[in-house]
Amino acid sequence: MAQTEPYIAQRPKRADGQRNYDAVLTAARGAFEADGSNASLEDIAARAGVAIGTLYRHFPTRATLVEAATRDGLRDLVAQARRATPGDDPLDTLTDWMRQAVRHFSTFRGLVGILAASMYDEGTPSHAMCTAMHDAGAELLGAAQRAGRVRPDLTPDELFDLLSGAAWVRENAAPGHDGSPRFLALVLEGLVLPDGAR
Repeated sequence: MAQTEPYIAQRPKRADGQRNYDAVLTAARGAFEADGSNASLEDIAARAGVAIGTLYRHFPTRATLVEAATRDGLRDLVAQARRATPGDDPLDTLTDWMRQAVRHFSTFRGLVGILAASMYDEGTPSHAMCTAMHDAGAELLGAAQRAGRVRPDLTPDELFDLLSGAAWVRENAAPGHDGSPRFLALVLEGLVLPDGAR
């Protein structure tokens, strides 16, 4: 039996539908940032000024709402990777992209787990964007490896495991105690090849 494609929320064409869609999405982003991925959908609907049925009409599941709330961030990571030019330092480009990825993966509590699971589950709404982001990062990694800047045995999957680890540190940090920059710096020390090894 063929697997059905996951539902991906789309902004409606009618003006009233657009207003409700946008209001729910704005409220969801605020609620997720404040309360994590398990934020109450009823509270989100109330914040948006719509009935819970309206929320579910646009976003039938929590996963659908999370995907819509984080889609732009993943799309930005893909676009950032594609803006790389042959004249750019491939290590600097990869490092900057990794920092951006860690920030996005940890936008709110619970997101890093959702994205990590979605990467390998075609039935989840976030899978397609996660795959595109993974492919974009793999291209940056490959460029840095071909330039002899990063160890050649690191796989794209391992890169994303490391990014997920750094994001988990950031996501779970106490206020004012974000250890993810230090975590990422230590990761990079292990990945970057010294000049004499190139």
